[in-house]
Amino acid sequence: MDSNNSDDKKKLSVEMEQMNQDEKLADDTLPGEVLDAEDEFSDMYYRKLLWKIDLWLLPLMWVCYGTQQTDKTSLSVQAVFGIREDTGLVGEQFNWLSTIFYLSYLVCEAPGNWLMQKCHTGKFLSIVMVLWGVIVLCIAFAKNFTHLMILRAIQGALECTISPTFMLITGAFYTSQEHTLRSLIWGTSNAGMNILAGLSMYGIGLHAEKHPGGLAAWKGISFLLGALTITCGILVWFILGTPREVRWLSKEEKRAAIARVMSNQTGSDREKRSEFKWDQVWVALKDPQTYFFFFITIINALPNGANTTFSKLIWKSFGFTPLETLLKGSTPYYCVSICWFLVVGYVTLKKPNIRFLMMMFSLIPAFSGMMALAFLPQDSMKWTRWGMYILQVFGSLPGLMIWTFLPSNVAGRTKKTVTATTIFVAYCVGNAVGAQMFVASDAPKYIRGLTACAILYCVEFLSMASWRFYYIWENRRRAKMIREQGISEEESERLGRLNAEADVTDFENIHFKYKY
Repeated sequence: MDSNNSDDKKKLSVEMEQMNQDEKLADDTLPGEVLDAEDEFSDMYYRKLLWKIDLWLLPLMWVCYGTQQTDKTSLSVQAVFGIREDTGLVGEQFNWLSTIFYLSYLVCEAPGNWLMQKCHTGKFLSIVMVLWGVIVLCIAFAKNFTHLMILRAIQGALECTISPTFMLITGAFYTSQEHTLRSLIWGTSNAGMNILAGLSMYGIGLHAEKHPGGLAAWKGISFLLGALTITCGILVWFILGTPREVRWLSKEEKRAAIARVMSNQTGSDREKRSEFKWDQVWVALKDPQTYFFFFITIINALPNGANTTFSKLIWKSFGFTPLETLLKGSTPYYCVSICWFLVVGYVTLKKPNIRFLMMMFSLIPAFSGMMALAFLPQDSMKWTRWGMYILQVFGSLPGLMIWTFLPSNVAGRTKKTVTATTIFVAYCVGNAVGAQMFVASDAPKYIRGLTACAILYCVEFLSMASWRFYYIWENRRRAKMIREQGISEEESERLGRLNAEADVTDFENIHFKYKY
């Protein structure tokens, strides 16, 4: 015990020495007017500014993120409208169209995030969106498996940057308490845009059925989604960015926008920090939360990859026609998803440190639904099985909520980039492998794939409990060290903000408190 106390004191001495150096650096680089700016503006001013930020950011982020998710998953809809037959896909080739997307996504994640740190955030995303919109259009002209593989690989390489970019923008404009609700608002577009796109695809499919000699439905879907993506990309050029980059905030509003997020202690957008700091790479590799991010993201992405690729085929296994899979399957599924995401977002806004509990609760109905799908009779209980598959909505919530810990709990611009890369590499690995969990020989019940997904939900639940325990333990350890130095809460908060503005990482800043 004495040895442990001695080690803690040595570590405290080193951390306090580093903190003093960081404080000097912060005082040298952070003007007093910025440090004191938070108290300069009234609560009413902040509320009006927040409303303005929401109105400019959230609608476009909602449409863009939903479009990206629809582009990515449209293959499952196109499958029920004949893309496999028209392009001669056989065996497991359809699975590989999802796997190559995520493998390409994985390979390009690190260079994509590095470029994002070097470039204007909104303009970089705009160019990428226009390019992948063109690729989605080109899928309509694919003739065989090779064409589709090449196009899906390019699409994955281009789409890999949108989620990290949105996490960066969310962290730059919103406080930690606001991160979950805002992320879940634009996250509901995964469901909302699928409903809107689903109805549009229903119309395309209905037209194709009435005019069998005309444009194939799956080609019409590519034209629709490609055009929508290009339009969104153009709008992003003029609207999205960080507080320092956008044009729709006045100089005073930019100062206020930066000041209101300083309490996050994750660094503000006061200065452009494009330098890639290798010491922060090493810090990220030492930080236990990096490995929690990686492992739990993979565990969550495995069933997600399976559901994304095969959802429409599972709906079809209930006896639904291709058009009925959209109306009776996808639409109610996504309506439940939107409602649940908004409920959870509101609860987390009103009650701090409840994110993990909400995620763990969501896994319970998802597990129950998967087990029921695997073992309920195929024919006699079709509508019961339909309801059990609807419960998979709850299992999709943790995937997005995990990402909200990136802007809330990771400080240091380069460390954020490294951690984001880690998260989305894990996301790609999980989805790529998950796309192979449902094999054609198991149709129509897919018992092995469904059982595997249920087991993964259990592992995810236990892993999240461990991650939550780590954050609580680390906060208590830091609080004890600060008390032993006789530092007040107010002074600790001030030093934490100074360190954050000096681009000190959360791992090195002992005044940083993790949200859970």
